[in-house]
This record gives sequence, C-alpha cells and structure tokens, in this order.
Amino acid sequence: MQLLIDNKSGTSIYEQIYTQIKDQIIGGALGEDDPLPSIRNLAKDLRISVITTKRAYEELEREGFLYTVPGKGCFVAPKNVELLREENLKKIEWHFSQIQSLAASCNLSKADLMEMLECAWEDTL
Repeated sequence: MQLLIDNKSGTSIYEQIYTQIKDQIIGGALGEDDPLPSIRNLAKDLRISVITTKRAYEELEREGFLYTVPGKGCFVAPKNVELLREENLKKIEWHFSQIQSLAASCNLSKADLMEMLECAWEDTL
C-alpha cells in the first residue's frame, strides 16, 4: 500500500489517508482480507501523528471498508457490493456536476450533452 501526503494540499492529512486507502480498496489495489500497516507503523512511515492515522482507520472501519482483529491489526473488509455501488454513484454524480458547470460555460444544451454521452458510450462498445 502506497500513500502520498501533500502538506501543501488544502485537504487534511487524515482525509488524504482516508481517501487514498478507500480508493485503493474500491479500485482493487487492496483486496479482501489484505492487512494494512499498523496505525503506529503507518504514522511513523508518514511522519504524522498516530491520532491522525487512527482517525482515518476508524472512519474507514465505520464505513465498512476495514475491520479490526484485536491483537492482529486492521484488514480490508469483504467488499459490500451495495456499498461500492453507492460510492461509484456518488463519483458519477460529482462528475455530472462538473460536466454541467463546463457545459454551462460553453452554452451547451442538454441535447448537446446527451449526444456527446451517446458518442462516448458507442466508442467504448
């Protein structure tokens, strides 16, 4: 597992860890039951507070991406298909909002966007 912390980013360190681990789980880079580094080791490797790392792990566990085995550590939880689907739907909605903003700045109509979507869809088939 590889994590990069950008101190110049406007995003908190905890959120960067949380997002990167979640993205690796959703993307398949981290598989079911894969062990994660201990909270202390990850904090040491990233040169950050243990509290920050613990917060990211706790949030991932609360959302069902990780599970903890006392005395053994944290592991990637079995993939919940509905949870992954919901995460992907949120990403699609975010992209649509970005598309709407760009389209408005170019005076594109809904019909123009639909045509573009249909062309892109056909290209992937």
